[in-house]
Amino acid sequence: MKRTDFAYDLPRELIAQEPRPRGQSRMMVVTPGEPIEHDSFANFPNRLGASDVLVINDTRVIPARLYAEPKGQMKNRIELLLTRQLDDQMWEAWCKPAKRVKAGDQLRFSPILTAAVMAKRDDGTIVVRFEGPHEELERVGVPPLPPYIARETPRESDKESYQTVYAAERGAIAAPTAGLHFTREILDAVAARGIDVVRITLHVGLGTFKPVKVDDLAEHRMDSERYTISAEAAATLNRALDDKRPIVAVGTTSVRTLESAIRAGEGRFVAGSAETSIFITPGFEFRAVDKLLTNFHLPESTLIMLVSAFAGVETIRNAYATAIAEKYSFYSYGDCMLLTSTSS
Repeated sequence: MKRTDFAYDLPRELIAQEPRPRGQSRMMVVTPGEPIEHDSFANFPNRLGASDVLVINDTRVIPARLYAEPKGQMKNRIELLLTRQLDDQMWEAWCKPAKRVKAGDQLRFSPILTAAVMAKRDDGTIVVRFEGPHEELERVGVPPLPPYIARETPRESDKESYQTVYAAERGAIAAPTAGLHFTREILDAVAARGIDVVRITLHVGLGTFKPVKVDDLAEHRMDSERYTISAEAAATLNRALDDKRPIVAVGTTSVRTLESAIRAGEGRFVAGSAETSIFITPGFEFRAVDKLLTNFHLPESTLIMLVSAFAGVETIRNAYATAIAEKYSFYSYGDCMLLTSTSS
């Protein structure tokens, strides 16, 4: 298929600019071959079956956008977007203005947090080594909100609103936004029904959001992202496979983790960490996930391609057209949809 097969027109006023109170979003329920239903996310626990297994991505967004003091004759601050952690102190980063920064430079973010520029790559990214406490990076950095959320200045409140209530493992540069709908009470309501809730981790990076620039999808290459599945999570997921219990993924990052892991384990989930650059498009054979909770995604993005593969291209086209007509809110701070796979 072509990139343009996943285009659609969205009125700007439907792009959510502010976080909605958790648990109060609208939820479209889409089952291939059946009429679309409209519900509230508050009713999500009741939409699950008693034998379902719910999988959440517990990655924690780091404040990956940082501003260093101007150097030399510069008037404006130097902006960094951390994109990939190399070790405890070293990161790859996008830099603006990149042409004014070179290997050997020292960047100062606060009196106690600096970074040495270790290398500058041909693609304009740099490698920096931080010197200072991690707590200071958390304090001075800001969440890297997507560009469609217009902010004249960063808000301190976004550090909380752009984070799931179950976030635990630091390392993501963007939130797994389907998880933003949950409250602790909703998670408790899921558990109260006897439904297993499994935590996995995929640190959301550029691979999830890198735009598709080629017309032929076969030519697009995803950047890799790191995921981890604990021994306990693997055991629960394998029992679900053995008992033929449906697996419900919260977010496309959970889907990518599960579908990567089950392939790496040749049909079983194996505990451990690995990298994935899986690119899911129509025609993909889903082996792990039966249902998916997800937000509405940008046109021509790898995410809308994934959900189209999951529920069917025409099903998703119809769902998005319905969402626009019914004035659902779109993207990170928007409403959600609960999808059933075409193969379920």
